[in-house]
Amino acid sequence: MELSSLKNKTTIVTGGASGIGEAISKRFARAGAFVHILDYNKESSAKVVNEIKEKNLFAESHYCDVSNQKEVINIVEKIAKKGNIDILINNAGVAHVGKVENTLEEDFDRLYRVNVKGTYNCLFAVIPYMKKNNGGVIINVASVAALVGISERFAYSMTKGAVLSMTYSVAKDYIDFNIRCNAISPARIHTPFVDGFISQNYAGKEKEIFEKLSNSQPIGRMGKPEEVADLVLYLCSDSASFITGTNFPIDGGFIKLNS
Repeated sequence: MELSSLKNKTTIVTGGASGIGEAISKRFARAGAFVHILDYNKESSAKVVNEIKEKNLFAESHYCDVSNQKEVINIVEKIAKKGNIDILINNAGVAHVGKVENTLEEDFDRLYRVNVKGTYNCLFAVIPYMKKNNGGVIINVASVAALVGISERFAYSMTKGAVLSMTYSVAKDYIDFNIRCNAISPARIHTPFVDGFISQNYAGKEKEIFEKLSNSQPIGRMGKPEEVADLVLYLCSDSASFITGTNFPIDGGFIKLNS
């Protein structure tokens, strides 16, 4: 995608060592970006970085708990000393299955810390540098759960609704600084997390449950991480320079065709 070249663009990808984040990290590196992966899993981060470097592309890993503001600020400061921060992908997140009555306080707080506060911490740390450089692009990973009711996703839906609201607020507040901020809202994407969730909760019925979850998407399958990465790549490129303050569902028709 020549129109979506990110040559020499410094990019921060949180949760960039697995699933959608891994696909984004690798896709951006192929597009010429300098990719900085902020992730809680050191082994996975090192593996993804090595795979990128094996192709003579640039990537660097940073152990980071995005819910720790001081930690995020210190890492972002180190990255900024090497040059402009051009792109931030707020992808790090955790999931939870449960209705309000069986969502424990510790579960609720954990999702808030990572999904909501983690997104805020990265915005808080990065935006001053983008203002100083008079430009930047931010993508926040929300979810279809922010837009429609999904059974037993009470706490998760709450956090993704907050991510979507932060997106609109940041886009409005920083448009005069040439900072674009958009969100994407994936439906079910086939990642190792999905496989792990099925095997943990539906032992012996893995194939049946996988097909059921796949068929819940009107298009008849789950999305691929690489498909999400291509959308994010476009939105971060100069080809999308007229797009800000918008949410992009990538859901196989889930929102509109299930209503």
